[in-house]
Formats: sequence, structure tokens, C-alpha cells
Amino acid sequence: MSKDATSERPDFLESLLGPAESALDPGEAARRGAKRMLPKRFWREVSVVPHLDRFALALDGKLARTPSRHLLAVPNLTLAEALAQEWRAIELTIDPAKMPLTRLVYAALDAVASAPLPVAQEIVKYAASDLICYREAENQRLAARQGTHWDPPLAYMREAFGARFRLAQGVMFIEQEKAAIEAVRRAVSHVPAPFGLAALHVITTLTGSAILALALARGALSPDEVWAAAHVDEDFQIDAWGQDAEAVERRGARRAEFDAAALVLATERPNQVRSGQL
Repeated sequence: MSKDATSERPDFLESLLGPAESALDPGEAARRGAKRMLPKRFWREVSVVPHLDRFALALDGKLARTPSRHLLAVPNLTLAEALAQEWRAIELTIDPAKMPLTRLVYAALDAVASAPLPVAQEIVKYAASDLICYREAENQRLAARQGTHWDPPLAYMREAFGARFRLAQGVMFIEQEKAAIEAVRRAVSHVPAPFGLAALHVITTLTGSAILALALARGALSPDEVWAAAHVDEDFQIDAWGQDAEAVERRGARRAEFDAAALVLATERPNQVRSGQL
């Protein structure tokens, strides 16, 4: 068996990132890394090499692997170059908080690839109580801002999938039509696994909205439009009260996770290949 790029540090990714399942939580790996002594960079050169039908990451010419020993490879050159750039940007220590794309690819290969169905089902569950279906009941300015950002993706779901979602005033739960949830289920099933599906899960959890995530996946909304839609309430409060430095830092970390997932979705558009029978 040939020696690969991680053989000198066989467990450095696993010790930083933890179990594959936890990588689907955008903040978990970063929190784990913050509690550990970070290992030092041990390679000089990062490159991308074709390998079968994918593009693999190589460190000093040796193929890198995930903690579960899968080849660290992605389906297209655009994604591979972005992944390589993330590794090139490491100067002294390997900080998982600064490697959102690596963590996402790791989750796709080590967790989603072997069990796409539970991931897809969790995304669909978000649609049953989707963020953009719950509107402000008292503040008309906020309600108007929500409508500006949230009505277009709802219209897209109606036009593209025939899915009509009920809207609630306030936070009281409202049950959605089975046909609407089924439409989301079908849409999710066409997102390519494992990479697209892993990215869709990250966007869904970060925004609280499967509808926004699907609109992004299908190119109906841009990343900036989805980000703004997901933060309507937060931005409204910031306009009124301002924002402290710690909140700015947390939001910046979330945006990095979001951008990594958005990049994956941009290169892995939904198609007719089902990611799992739901």
C-alpha cells in the first residue's frame, strides 16, 4: 500500500473535526478545534490532480485522505481549486474554523455518501416549520421587510413545484399541506449526493429554511439574496440597536460556512439523479 499525504499525521483531521456526522453542524467542528492544541502545517505544496472521475487534493504530491480514509476528492475542478486554496492559505497551524469547505467535503465523503437518506429527511423536516412562513404580527415595517425578502422564494416554490405554503402571524405553529411538503421532498431528492446534499443541509440549518436553501440550489436566488432573507429579523434589530463586536465575529463565521456551501451548490446543480428515495 502506498504512503499517502496524511500518513505522517494519520489522525490530525479526525482530532480536529471529530465524527463525520458532527461536520454537518456548521459550528461544531470549529468549537472542537477551539478546545484543542492545533497541529502545525507539515506540507509545502498543495496541488490538484485528476483521479478517476474526480479531482483530488495532494499535499507534497501525495493524495490526501479524510479521517475515514476516503480520498479527499471532489467532482469538479472549480471546487477542487477552491479546496486547494483553503489549504494553501494555512500558514502555521491547521485551524478548522478557517476550513469550512474542507469540513463540508469531509462531511460529504465520510457521512452523507454512506447515508444520504437521513440527511435528506432532515432537510424536508425544516419545510414543515420553515422560517419564511412565520411573519411579524405587530410591527408593520418588519412585516413589510419580511414580505420583500420572503415572498419571492415562496412564489418560486409555487411556480416551479406547485407548492403552496401557509403563512402564520407570529410564532404559533401552522401545519403545512402535505402536497407542499411532498414537493420539497421531490426537490431535495434531485440534489446530487453526497456533495450537493451536504451543502443543502448546511444552508438549511444556517438559514432555518429549506425553501431558501432549495431556491439557492436551483439558482432562483443568489447567495446574497438568500443570506439577506435569512437575516431579515436580525438586520432589523441591528438597524434599531446596533451590533457588538462579538456578534459581528459570529456572523462572519456563519457567512464563511454559508459561502462554502453556496459554492458547492453552484457547482452541483440539482438534476434528475435522485439523492435517495424519500
